[in-house]
Amino acid sequence: MMQFKILAALVCSSLLVGTARAQTSVTLQNALEYSLANSEVIKQARIDIENVAQKVVETKAGALPKVDVTSSVTGNILVQQFVLPAEAFGGAPGEFLAIRAGQTWSAMSQVQLSQQIFNKQVFTGLKAARSSVEFYELSAKLSEENVMQQVAANFYQTVITREKIKVVDANIERIDQLEKIIRGQYENGLAKKIDLDRVLVNKSNVKTQRLELVNAISQQENMLKYYMGMPIDTDITLVDHTIENTQLPAAQPVSNEPFDPRILLSYQVLHKQQELLDFQRQAIIAEAYPTLSLSGNYTYNTQSNKFNLYSGKALSFDASAVSLNLKIPVFDGYSRRARRKQTEFDIMKGNEDIRKTNNNLHLNYSNAQKQLAYGLEAINAQKVNQELAQEVFESTQNNYKNGLATLTDLLDAESELVTAQNSYNEALLNYKVAEIELIKSRGDIKSLINK
Repeated sequence: MMQFKILAALVCSSLLVGTARAQTSVTLQNALEYSLANSEVIKQARIDIENVAQKVVETKAGALPKVDVTSSVTGNILVQQFVLPAEAFGGAPGEFLAIRAGQTWSAMSQVQLSQQIFNKQVFTGLKAARSSVEFYELSAKLSEENVMQQVAANFYQTVITREKIKVVDANIERIDQLEKIIRGQYENGLAKKIDLDRVLVNKSNVKTQRLELVNAISQQENMLKYYMGMPIDTDITLVDHTIENTQLPAAQPVSNEPFDPRILLSYQVLHKQQELLDFQRQAIIAEAYPTLSLSGNYTYNTQSNKFNLYSGKALSFDASAVSLNLKIPVFDGYSRRARRKQTEFDIMKGNEDIRKTNNNLHLNYSNAQKQLAYGLEAINAQKVNQELAQEVFESTQNNYKNGLATLTDLLDAESELVTAQNSYNEALLNYKVAEIELIKSRGDIKSLINK
């Protein structure tokens, strides 16, 4: 249902775009919702959950009774004969008789029943199976978080690149105006040809820069669609107002809440993996326990020289038995002990992974906080720098028109303005990426959908 709604929204939005090839308008929320419904990584994780659920059913089968029914019909082309002393049947001593041992046709039907009464391996397997379901459910949620982080970061990267194109376009427009002025001066003998050539070279370089940005956007959009699980040939247009209207705090607030990595899925997945390893160790130990089972069978046999089996004219008889089976493992050549040791080493390695992950999660959280604070300072600094560069350019441009500044001064001021504008956009991107990282490090990445 969610996937249908998202697709419907995307189709409707694409109808509103009047281009030669319809484009789909995508917001960050659209992209995140679409990825949750269509990402191949997430779909595979959900398939794993369904798969392990069937393994639970398979494991439970070991504790349920087993019933088998078999039936066979045999045609004795040459009936086997036994040679017996003729004296036993009234014949002369020393003579023998060949007696047929059976009929031309025979059939047998059998019902067999077996039930585990005590098997510690089976019972341990049931606990491990339930834990496996929880493990794959946690893994699926972790996959969702990772995909959402990739989608959000790539979304903002693409948006910022589009902002850089706007800067380049504005620069090209200024260069076009400057070219008209220089060309007019050159035609009237008031400027040198080298001045006009310098402007044209600068214009060519800026247009080349624009082509590079356009190519970068194409690749970034394709990567975004890849993370979303969207067909690569889909034309999309990103819609985002948060970059242009970013409301930044005066200072990055410092969280006084203690960081608890146990609430994070990456931490929980490792602990659940340790739990599964411990069940594996218990299952190996359980192989040394005796097993007790109950079995029973009922057999019905019928024979006849004609093919009238299972009828009143056939010779029939039945048999039935019940048995209690006890199996006591005595010696396995130390194989079980070696496998138990291997599992214990895996558990030890897992404990080290947990400690390493615990430190890494603390590191990510601390770095994200510091990066966000630094990003805010960088944005404020670059914003002031951008405003100063704008003032310098306008002042230099005015001086150039009045003959108080050289063309070199004007081109330098223009280049510094573009650099300042791009640096401001880079600072915005770094801030957004750090914000996403901090949200994920708190285990709250899905809050992006509600923004």
